[in-house]
Amino acid sequence: MQDSLNVLNHFPSETAFQTFLLDKDNKVVAIGNPIHNSKVKDLYLKIIKGETFVQEDESKQIVTKAAVDKSFIQMGSFNWQEEQKATFTLKNTGDKLLVIHDIVTSCGCTTMSYSKEPVRPGQEVTLEVAYKAEHPGYFDKTITVYCNAEGFPLKLRINGNAP
Repeated sequence: MQDSLNVLNHFPSETAFQTFLLDKDNKVVAIGNPIHNSKVKDLYLKIIKGETFVQEDESKQIVTKAAVDKSFIQMGSFNWQEEQKATFTLKNTGDKLLVIHDIVTSCGCTTMSYSKEPVRPGQEVTLEVAYKAEHPGYFDKTITVYCNAEGFPLKLRINGNAP
């Protein structure tokens, strides 16, 4: 049996584009996942509030380059009632300021702290992740970093076992 809804609407296979904002007549007015992209969230809020919005000219945005020291941290095994911390280091390898717009975690049990100051070329920012289990068990969490670097957003992961 065919998926007639998807066939009829030609929905994209990329899950980030499978979230829609509909108007009162059920017509799509915006596409994108506001949970995974702060710019989409801002767009949705403006539309819902009835505010006017101007599409940004992507060619005028300041873009730099960045590199992360690692994209995955194995936190090992630890008591589920203890908070665990780890750090990622993001380095500005470009020639313009690096600005982190937003960092989104896959659940409330994972929090991030970092300097909100722009990062100068050649400098680094430490992204400290804290994980506090809500219940015992294995975990695998995603952290998404939105910034003005080529190839971003960046997906970071932590996992471990908290018996």
